[in-house]
Order: sequence, then C-alpha cells, then structure tokens
Amino acid sequence: MKFPWPSVSSLGEPQVLARPLDGSALAARKKSELCDRVEALKERGVVPGLGTILVGADPASEIYVAAKHRDCREIGLHSLDIRLPADATQGEVEAAVAELNLNPLCTAFIVQLPLPDHLDEAAVLQAMDPEKDADGLHPYNLGLLVADINGVSDAPQPCTPKGIIELLRDSGVELRGARVCVVGRGLTTGRPLGLMLGQRTVGATAILCHTGTRALSEELRAADVIIAAAGVPNLIGVKDVRPGAAVVDVGVSRCGGKIAGDVAPGVETVAGWLSPNPGGVGPMTRVMLLENVVRQAEKIL
Repeated sequence: MKFPWPSVSSLGEPQVLARPLDGSALAARKKSELCDRVEALKERGVVPGLGTILVGADPASEIYVAAKHRDCREIGLHSLDIRLPADATQGEVEAAVAELNLNPLCTAFIVQLPLPDHLDEAAVLQAMDPEKDADGLHPYNLGLLVADINGVSDAPQPCTPKGIIELLRDSGVELRGARVCVVGRGLTTGRPLGLMLGQRTVGATAILCHTGTRALSEELRAADVIIAAAGVPNLIGVKDVRPGAAVVDVGVSRCGGKIAGDVAPGVETVAGWLSPNPGGVGPMTRVMLLENVVRQAEKIL
C-alpha cells in the first residue's frame, strides 16, 4: 500500500522517516492462516459464524460492519447481519442479542458500538453469552482479563488491543521492558490495552494517560512506545515524541468531513515506527475479530 508520508524533505533532501507499522499486510497474512483453520474446522463438521447487531444508520458503523461481513466471506465464515432502526427500544435490542445467543449458526457476535444515546449499552453487553462475545468486551471476559496476569487465558480478548500488540511484535518493536504510554481510557482500547501490556507474556510497563493528564507531553516524551487512542485530532505532535519511538495511531475523528487520527503530520520525521491511519490498526482489529470467532469454534471440538 501507499503510505501517507513523503520520502524527501521540503528542501528535496533525502530524509530518514519512520518505518510503517503495516497492519494491512499483516492482516492479509493472518487471513490466509485463518482460511486454513476454517477449512480444518469444516472437515470436522464445524462452520464458524459471526453475527453483528447494528442499531441505526451511522455511516462509519455501516461501513465497518459491511467490511466485517466481507472478511467473513473471504475466509469462509457464516455471517449473520441484524439491523435495527435508530429508535429501537432496549427490549428490541436485547431480543436481538438473545436471538444470537441461541442461534447455533452463530459462533460469536458483536453489538456495534456506540449505541444510540437512549439505550443502556452496559445492559446490552451484559445480556450477551460470554462464550459468544467476539469483541471480548463482556464484563465477565473483562474480569478474566484483569485476573489473567500470566496471559494464558483462552477467553476472548478485546480486538483492537490484541491487534496493536501483534502489529508491534511483528514489526520488530521490543515490548518487554519498554515504557508504553497509552493515551485514552476507553473500554475498547485504552483500559484493556493497559492490562494486556502488563501481562507476563508481554512484559511492558504501561502508563495509562488521557486528555486530562497533567504534563501529558512529558509522559509522551519519556515513552518508548506511544499508543494514541483518545479520539482527538493531532493530539500527538512532533514535540511529544522521543526520536526513535514507535507511535501507533488508533484515533478516529471527523474533521471537516474527513477522518483524522490522533497523530499530527510531521511525527514520521522523528518516530522510529509509525502506523498509517487508515491502514494500520483498523485491519488488525478486524482480523482479530475473525480470529476470536475461529478460536471460539475450535474450543467447541
């Protein structure tokens, strides 16, 4: 793929730029591996299936859900797509959850977040069967993650944090003993990522920050790895990055009708590694979701 940063300085001189954390390439390799695992399951009479529940017609959510179903077709999974109107009641959403809990064609499923404001998101997640939680966000599975100091649990793990760690490792970024500054405290990335980085199988020192952190720039400059997941455009600038640090841009915001990340232009001139946005973390999140579905199917045998 074509990466968004140039290869020469404004003076036309060669410039050393960050190595790309290419999530698209790694996700493609992982999809190939998952195809083999799905074929092995089919030979034993099991076809994994991913379910999705989308409430409303948010354009970004519709695009993301459609991409997940394309991914399913690519690797040979069933897919079940439940759509509800934006004014769906709490009872109607929880009834859709109950339907997928009981559907034998559905190995695991997700409720696309965020939900409309009138719905109780926590109650919807709690209504899911933890064994069918493809996103790893059910309170029971998050509790197992808190207890899993050694990193050996077979419970589904949150997809974005899992994808970030695999992307960094595959790219040669050393995490054991590294100081990792995570900016963002959201349920899908920041909070679970801090737990996963601290597991003995990873061995990083995670510093969890957010937009209210005092002296945030100082915390960032002290980090070997920065993971920006605050959803604030251009939050991480050149002055915030220690030369040679790895920078992962997870942020997604709308700016003037365009999608913007948390990392400002120019960071590629000081960072050692940088994830493009899009093309970095997004493909890894999606392939980790597929892997969670396949792993849940493998556990059945």
